[in-house]
Amino acid sequence: MLHLQNSYVGAPTTRLHHLVLPRETLLLYPSADGVVILNAASLQLVRVLAFWEAFPSTMHTADRVSCISVDSNMKLIVAAMGNRIASWSLSGVQHDAWHIHSTLVLPSHHVVAAMHNRSGLLAIATQSSLSVHTLILDNNLPTWSQKWIAQLRSLPSLVRFAPSLMYIATTRSDTNAVTLYSTTSGKQIQAIPHPRPVIRLNWRHSSDNLILYTVTSDSTLRVFFPVLDSPQHLQLHASIDLFAASIPTPDPRPSTVFVVNREVIGRAFDNISAEQDNARTRRIQEIKQEGWDLFLRVLGDGSVVVTALANVDRKPPTLLKQFTLQQSPPSTLPEAPSFLYVLPHPNKSIVTLVTSSPLASYELSPAAFFDAQQDGLKLLVTGPKRMPDENSEIERFIRTPEGEGLGIIRKNGNGQVWKVTDDGLELVQTTKSDLIVLNKGCEFEEYDTEKQMLGDVKLPKVTSFFTMPDGPGHESIIGITDDLSVAHIRGKGRDRRVVCEPLPMVERPAIILPVDPMAWGLHHPWAEHDVLLSVSQAGELAFWIPEDSVVSGAVNGNSKRKPAWRCTGTVKTGRTSIKTARCSSAKKTALVVSIPEGDELTIWDSKESEFASGMEYQGIFSEPIRDLDWTSTPDMQSILAVGFDHHVDLLCQQRMTYFDPGPGWSVCWKIDIQASIPHPISDSIWLSNGRLLVGAGHQMFLYGQRRVSSGASARSTFSGDSLFESVARQNGSLPDYHPQMLLQCLLWEKVDLVKDIIVNLWRDIQEHKSQHHFTRVPIERYFSMASSAGSGHKKRYTQLFDGPEMKDDDEPAFSRASVTKLIEELEENPLPHLTPNEQAHLLVLIQTTLEIDEQRRSLDSNGLRYLISMRSFYILNRRASSSPISPVSGNARPRGTGRRERLRYRDIIWAFHSESQGLLMNASTSACEGKMTWSDARALGIPIWLTSLEQFKLQVENIARNEFLVDRDPTTCSLFYFALGKVKLVQSLWRQAAWHKEQGLMLKFLANDFTGDRWKTAALKNAYALLGKRRFEYAAAFFLLGQSLKDAVNVCIRQLGDFQIAITIARVVEQSNEGPVFLDILKNTVLPIAFKDGNRWLASWAFWLLHRRDLSVRVLVTPLQELVGALDIQVKEIGEPHYDDPSLALLFSQLRSKTLQAAKGTSEISGKSEFNFVLQIARVFCRMGCQVLALDLVRSWTFDVPPPIEPRREARPTRVPSRYALRRRSSMMIDMDITSLPPTRQASPPPPTIREEDGEVIKNEGDFLARKAGLGNLMKSAKQDVKVPEFDMGAFF
Repeated sequence: MLHLQNSYVGAPTTRLHHLVLPRETLLLYPSADGVVILNAASLQLVRVLAFWEAFPSTMHTADRVSCISVDSNMKLIVAAMGNRIASWSLSGVQHDAWHIHSTLVLPSHHVVAAMHNRSGLLAIATQSSLSVHTLILDNNLPTWSQKWIAQLRSLPSLVRFAPSLMYIATTRSDTNAVTLYSTTSGKQIQAIPHPRPVIRLNWRHSSDNLILYTVTSDSTLRVFFPVLDSPQHLQLHASIDLFAASIPTPDPRPSTVFVVNREVIGRAFDNISAEQDNARTRRIQEIKQEGWDLFLRVLGDGSVVVTALANVDRKPPTLLKQFTLQQSPPSTLPEAPSFLYVLPHPNKSIVTLVTSSPLASYELSPAAFFDAQQDGLKLLVTGPKRMPDENSEIERFIRTPEGEGLGIIRKNGNGQVWKVTDDGLELVQTTKSDLIVLNKGCEFEEYDTEKQMLGDVKLPKVTSFFTMPDGPGHESIIGITDDLSVAHIRGKGRDRRVVCEPLPMVERPAIILPVDPMAWGLHHPWAEHDVLLSVSQAGELAFWIPEDSVVSGAVNGNSKRKPAWRCTGTVKTGRTSIKTARCSSAKKTALVVSIPEGDELTIWDSKESEFASGMEYQGIFSEPIRDLDWTSTPDMQSILAVGFDHHVDLLCQQRMTYFDPGPGWSVCWKIDIQASIPHPISDSIWLSNGRLLVGAGHQMFLYGQRRVSSGASARSTFSGDSLFESVARQNGSLPDYHPQMLLQCLLWEKVDLVKDIIVNLWRDIQEHKSQHHFTRVPIERYFSMASSAGSGHKKRYTQLFDGPEMKDDDEPAFSRASVTKLIEELEENPLPHLTPNEQAHLLVLIQTTLEIDEQRRSLDSNGLRYLISMRSFYILNRRASSSPISPVSGNARPRGTGRRERLRYRDIIWAFHSESQGLLMNASTSACEGKMTWSDARALGIPIWLTSLEQFKLQVENIARNEFLVDRDPTTCSLFYFALGKVKLVQSLWRQAAWHKEQGLMLKFLANDFTGDRWKTAALKNAYALLGKRRFEYAAAFFLLGQSLKDAVNVCIRQLGDFQIAITIARVVEQSNEGPVFLDILKNTVLPIAFKDGNRWLASWAFWLLHRRDLSVRVLVTPLQELVGALDIQVKEIGEPHYDDPSLALLFSQLRSKTLQAAKGTSEISGKSEFNFVLQIARVFCRMGCQVLALDLVRSWTFDVPPPIEPRREARPTRVPSRYALRRRSSMMIDMDITSLPPTRQASPPPPTIREEDGEVIKNEGDFLARKAGLGNLMKSAKQDVKVPEFDMGAFF
């Protein structure tokens, strides 16, 4: 996904400190108001310690950390800011947690200049004093206690404890001497004079010898240690300067000399000697055996001279001997650094060499380096460079439209212009005013806020600027003024044109923001796009594009000027008091509103209609949202970065699925900086190529995708785990073989296409092709006519005349043998990037396609749709039962895969409209392993879709028998048997239930005759008693026994909450599908539930059975609120409309002309509504990753447009019949009384007066009137068809 590419945390300006840990070595240095900690080998940021963590009052101040000190033994870091001192300790099992250790506040006039802490002692040098503090642990509370203080005449610059902790060496600004103090008493012991200022002090790591190395400003190193007769007095014993290095012609540029850490290099020598013993290691063995001290001198040309000092440890020291070991060629290092450190490396045979400045990390192999080989010193990485104003906090970022130029505005008012390169960010210019970045960061404009001048142009008071593409290679500047007018600035210099005016809105907007242009130039040159987003006080979004200000016409000599901005669309969100808003290139708008529960984030699509409110996502976050920013992938997928205080969540759109209704958007990646830096995030912004820049405090962090090659396309440039690849898998176009694509093709009767896809998949697997090289079906195949599941096989002819016959083993490409082998292969080697549920669906769809192909003569299309849904239902439930948390492969997001109680009504209704219900019943019984109980029947919707009463009664009896066989309890099956009227059978079952405590009572009670009033009343009394005991199902059974069907139905609906069982007993008892109780259930229970849940499938089914098939069709398309007036029932609640199902269009296309009543309902749907409905379904297809099916839908959908209304004439002209009439004569059923049925739509108002500006209204009304006229012709034709001639016996002769 996104990985940290660069950290811009500020470069070190003073000496570095290091801390050696078991697994890594850390570098530390002060920067701004904190301490930066880096990994020594990789220079990657580990942590930033903020001083305000210990002293909160120093947050957002201009003060900076002056110096730090690190105790490697106690793993303690001490930092000073002014007269305050804070310390942190490293803890945790993995040594990865930093905590505040202690604090110390000095008198206000004591400003800390230098420090050194070691083993619980802290030496503090201020402007006029030197003091030592001791660490005291009192009740596990660490505190610092002053041991002594000595007054100084000038500011000290260096302070160092001796290894024995007996002495402190210091330097001062007023003298070149090094002064030694006693650690115990604070008295001055010795002052060691130097000819030049001392810039570095190093005590030699030795427990018994007091040896001091000093380096002066002329890069001369001096060695001081005592003699035998004066063990506490240091004397000069050797000096190593540039000329002592035996260099023939030294470079005139300055050089630097450094002491090599004897412990670190010694451990590396020990490991090398243990691993190898050859000619290459002789010099190393010699250095180790003689105990030489090594010094590195870096010359101005970058060459490195290694000098050795021998006999330092002799007692008494004899003649010290210094000599040059070797000299590396020039440019070994880029330049002479100010500081150089030799540090441990995880590989104990090599060491890490760190230089500053510039900060860089090298890998030094002693065996190769001292053998004068080129690979002895390798550059690993260079560190952050010095940035101007890096001590000022970052306020916000701005960028160029394509994200290749960046502007940084800091809190001190200064700005910086950066270019975005493949390697990171490159500083271009620093400014002292507000800036506008242009031309990919190569140019910029400055805006003087006081004079309100942009270059030479006077502007109103502008609160924000941004740029937008304005033709190839050009950009224009747009400014939002304080009164929310828009200043559009084009051109440069004298050709600059400025148009400043408010947006042409009735009310003043609350917010005006730019539309993110990141994706405008991905595939084509800059083109016209929406530029501005305005948000009204009522939460209405409006999108705007600029218009050329030209004269549109003249009236009476007055020119009429076009507005500078034109609105392209609006969306009503209903959100007020919007806190933050952002709009993407794809016109996805994110809004943040503060509510009592937290911050509400909603994402809206710009395509609002009566079929979609536009809202795609809604989430509530307990922590405040600070920032929003959009970017786009190469295939136009939008990614939203939601910034919080310490982390950024990346949201991408989720692909819709047919079975798992997951969220529209979800978090695909999370960037959390809290473990690295305590500062809150001030701003985050997307840059080119999917990189995200995060600013926090004074630091910046650039996150990007790993690249695998260069010069390739945008998608192939990144690795497989990149953000773009992950987003494409979650919401991009699906491959042909994806189960969702196969499912939709089967639902839309493209069986032959699915067979071709399966054959291609099997061939590609056999040929071991990679996933990216699988065979794609030509797009034209998707546009071919659908192959009905009920059509017969095409006979396979091999030749016309005599010839060799086809061999028996020459099987067709799609056969049972090939499908079986493919399934076996997929079970053993699942396809990558498919979740386990998708993999299981793929196997089932392949198997189902084979069965469809073998049974095409008997199974119709609707039966196929039900069969697919039923099998998927059992697969998902089986997986949810066996593994509640199903694993996912790759970076795929888990979807909602919990166990479902029943099939969706959508899938059940397919079976209702099927003509193969016998086969479906057999398949359903087989799915239940031949023992269907009531829970199975309810889950499969048997009472809803099984229309044959005789077969339904047979299934109810089977259900009753299976319920009894579960635990042989007669109470579980009594309801069904009583509905069937088989009271005696229940009595016989009670005789077998000797274990039941109610056996005697029930046998005695059921022996009575319930046709009489007495025992009917007794049964009803028992039913009410059972209601009191909350035995609802048994109470309903007794109501049936008392022949009170209405009461039994009410119990099933109100107490059991199961209208399916109510439908079951109503249909069985009434022996009809049109009984009064059954119809009452449809009107007063099913329809209110359907309207409450927004379930159009259930409502369509209920209307169909109520013989309101006009409403059955209209409810699929018309907003539910409009249908309430046509109903004779009271609908109290209308739920959210659900138009995210492409099968709605499939059902609508089936029903709209199936009967005359359905055709009447279709005629009352305006052409515009049907057009918008088809577009909505096409968008749903795109959301599902089936863009090719969306294209097929919009190109193949036919609109029933009746002939236009013509004035009445004497001679009736010949008219072309509509498709209604053509289809009616072959398959339309006459199911209505044409003259008596009232309309379901209110009468249209009289036609309005025709005006020029009412053209759209006239067009819509004309479309509706034309449809009504066409339906009238159809009804007249139907009237003529239903006329029955009188019976004439002569007609038979």
